[in-house]
Amino acid sequence: MKIEGILFLTLLFSSFFLFSYNLRKIIKNINLGKDLDRNDQPIKRLKTMIRVALGQSKMVVRPIAGFLHILVYVGFVVINIEIIEIIIDGIIGSHRVFFKPFGNAYIHFISLFEILALLVLVACVIFLIRRNVLMIKRFHNSEMTLWPKSDANLILIFEILLMTAFLFMNAADSLLMSQSNPSYVDLGLEKYMGFNIAKDSFLVSGFLVEILPDNLQSLHFIERFCWWFHILGIFIFINYLPYSKHLHIFFAFPNTYFSNLQPKGQFTNMETVTNEVKMMLNPNSDSFASSSNNQPIERFGARDAIDLNWVQLMNAYSCTECGRCTSECPASQTGKKLSPRKIMMDTRDRIEEIGLGISKNGKDFSDGKYLLNDYITKEELWACTSCNACTQACPINIDPLSIITDMRRYLVMEESAAPNELNLMFNNIENNGAPWQFASLDRLNWKDE
Repeated sequence: MKIEGILFLTLLFSSFFLFSYNLRKIIKNINLGKDLDRNDQPIKRLKTMIRVALGQSKMVVRPIAGFLHILVYVGFVVINIEIIEIIIDGIIGSHRVFFKPFGNAYIHFISLFEILALLVLVACVIFLIRRNVLMIKRFHNSEMTLWPKSDANLILIFEILLMTAFLFMNAADSLLMSQSNPSYVDLGLEKYMGFNIAKDSFLVSGFLVEILPDNLQSLHFIERFCWWFHILGIFIFINYLPYSKHLHIFFAFPNTYFSNLQPKGQFTNMETVTNEVKMMLNPNSDSFASSSNNQPIERFGARDAIDLNWVQLMNAYSCTECGRCTSECPASQTGKKLSPRKIMMDTRDRIEEIGLGISKNGKDFSDGKYLLNDYITKEELWACTSCNACTQACPINIDPLSIITDMRRYLVMEESAAPNELNLMFNNIENNGAPWQFASLDRLNWKDE
């Protein structure tokens, strides 16, 4: 094997090792969450994943952004098939190894990849304009600080550079192949397509050959540089994902599969509380018995990220920071402090902080900070109207309301820190059997009016 092949293999395995290492850390953080059984209705879950994650059904609710995203999504999936050929060529030192098995159809495949590459490039440019020139409001909320903004722009610029390198690689390659260079496979484009390969090769890169130099040495440098830039860019891109909101490229699929299939207005009950209430209502039960089999009762609600369940933590890592949830939130629209996107971003930041602390200091790590108050304020939590607009708007079925509800539950059941309006309602229910401030015997007087 040549030195170039050994270098390529080293970079390939190093890239995938580093990615798997960082992915395992994220999965480990997600597993810090509480257990939750989401293995019911597998057929319905599979259909939801195919429709929402694979089919992009919720993206096209906003047609322009949805259409552009589908272009990038399809381009990303299809063009990466070509990465398989690049990897094989890099390992064994071949050139366009798939040409012989596919024959003349290979030309059509590469031309299709080039069309998609051009569409991806155009879509990314439009996305950059939307973010930085048109200044669409949801991309510039207060939680979108320097890093979230930079993250979005970096990935778009990176995609543009990768697609440009791919097209110029093909343009230079086509010219080199026309010179009967033994290092480059002859695709027979001149005979097959019936025109001069130096001017017209693949459908898109053929337009770039006019601006390339005629010098063979320069062409070889451009082809090799773009080849290495493209594949190294893919390796860098993969290892950038665990630090980026673009991790949803992978997590969108499990996130939609394990999403909540219950009606959106249906809230969950804590099993320990339900069992205690059932015991209290049973006159034959032992009032001193523990319904939890002498096990310590779990915390009521969530104070910190580790009090949430693993699906909620996976939601946080899956968040695309697109801001659709916040733009649909009525509380946010009326100027209140709540932003469902910020809830997810804060949850992800906090579980990352906890995971890092545990890895360094052990499972008893405590930094005296909590998701509640240190990251998310009570004002944000009580601004929520529980309307589920955020959950409905999310392109990958993330559920910010479940986190808000669990944190509210902690405030009410552990700290008795509900707003005065709710405390008044609780007192009325306790004393009068109704949320209104009049005697329970008078509850039906309205019907006589």
